[in-house]
Amino acid sequence: MSKISQKERYRQSLIKYAIKYGVAKAAARYATNRQYVYRWMKRYDGSLESLRDKSRRPHHHPNEHSPAELLLIRNMLQHNKNTGLVVLWVKLRERGYARSISALYRVMKRIGAVRIPLTNPKYVPKPYEQMQYPGQRVQVDVKFVPKVCHVGEAEGKQFYQYTAIDEYSRFRYVEAFEEHSTYSSTVFLIHMLRFFKFRVECVQTDNGSEFTNRFTSEKGKPTLFERYLVRYGIRHKLIKPYTPRHNGKVERSHRKDNEYFYASHKFYSLKDFAVQLALHNRRYNNFPMRPLGWKSPREVMTSALCSL
Repeated sequence: MSKISQKERYRQSLIKYAIKYGVAKAAARYATNRQYVYRWMKRYDGSLESLRDKSRRPHHHPNEHSPAELLLIRNMLQHNKNTGLVVLWVKLRERGYARSISALYRVMKRIGAVRIPLTNPKYVPKPYEQMQYPGQRVQVDVKFVPKVCHVGEAEGKQFYQYTAIDEYSRFRYVEAFEEHSTYSSTVFLIHMLRFFKFRVECVQTDNGSEFTNRFTSEKGKPTLFERYLVRYGIRHKLIKPYTPRHNGKVERSHRKDNEYFYASHKFYSLKDFAVQLALHNRRYNNFPMRPLGWKSPREVMTSALCSL
């Protein structure tokens, strides 16, 4: 219940006095005019609520929407049930509607026609497939070395870091190249298989032309890299296009390389880059990681191979 103000009590007292002693005496006693007393006596029904001031808000606005405009809006709403506010406003303007978009929104809100936008379907990631032993799947990717790291003779050149990481142990092999092509990928594959002390069953890559012709003019024709995978009996798994998170382990290792290696190192030549990169990778493979229970990738790999 709303609060009773002094104004309502004053009017009630005035009316009671007028009923008892007359309107003229009440008007003189309360320093007002008789019309004021008659008006509130007519409205009074015995409750203080009837003595409240009514809203002075006008029933109509001089610039309010005309019946023809309201009819046009309702017709458009009926035939464009899934159309947003902006599109609806543009369509109305094409039919002679001259009001602003904010005016359209206000009238839609008043008639209860404002639509609640549908929420985007929430992405529900699939349960991640956990690897059971080293070599079950190896993620391979290429990283462009930042230009700011090139100094001296290497300035103006472009170096690439090829990376292969075992999903089970996080054990990693990296190599420096001056180009990224299917030939470089094949050379890296051969060296990777020599470096790893376990058999690789599956190699997972993105859809780059250095790995596959899936999105090139030679679609369907295997690359040199793919032919060597077949020769070694290794399955090639391509991730979904434009979803680098599916190659998450190698992508995360590249972020660590940016933070702990490229942010503080300079390279004078490809050979200098290769030496520093090998040293950095040795530290990486011997550094304890939380996902591995604070064991290093080398420890996890060695332990798994000993138990086989």
